[in-house]
Amino acid sequence: MTPLTIRAALPGDEASWRALWSGYCNFYGTRLPAEVTDRTWQRILDPESAVMCLIAEVEGQAYGFANCVVHEATWETQPVCYLEDLYVLPSARGRGIGGALVEWLRNAMRAEGWARLYWMTREDNEPARRLYDRYASADDFVRYVIRRK
Repeated sequence: MTPLTIRAALPGDEASWRALWSGYCNFYGTRLPAEVTDRTWQRILDPESAVMCLIAEVEGQAYGFANCVVHEATWETQPVCYLEDLYVLPSARGRGIGGALVEWLRNAMRAEGWARLYWMTREDNEPARRLYDRYASADDFVRYVIRRK
């Protein structure tokens, strides 16, 4: 089997990332305005931004990504990392790509001194939950969202 590489997104990854991002948004039944996608990509490439993206690739082809935000927290003295988006192409699922992205972030947590790594998914996203349950148990928090109109 060809080795999997996990690395930071580069400017040349834009087309691949956009294709994966589109698949991710479709999976969640979401249509985002083009300016949101454009701004997200800009923040990924901006070294001053807290947003980062990891690309999972085999032989130069991107099969998945993880978009994360490293931020300060009021309950910790060290930064924390929020894994906001994780996506693997449906044709590549079950090959350890999602797990490799989470493992990369766990290693970064130790190396960078983050207090914790956290994420959420839909309750009915069973494939993702099977992966995530290997790393942690779901907590008992309920999410509330207020949107600006």
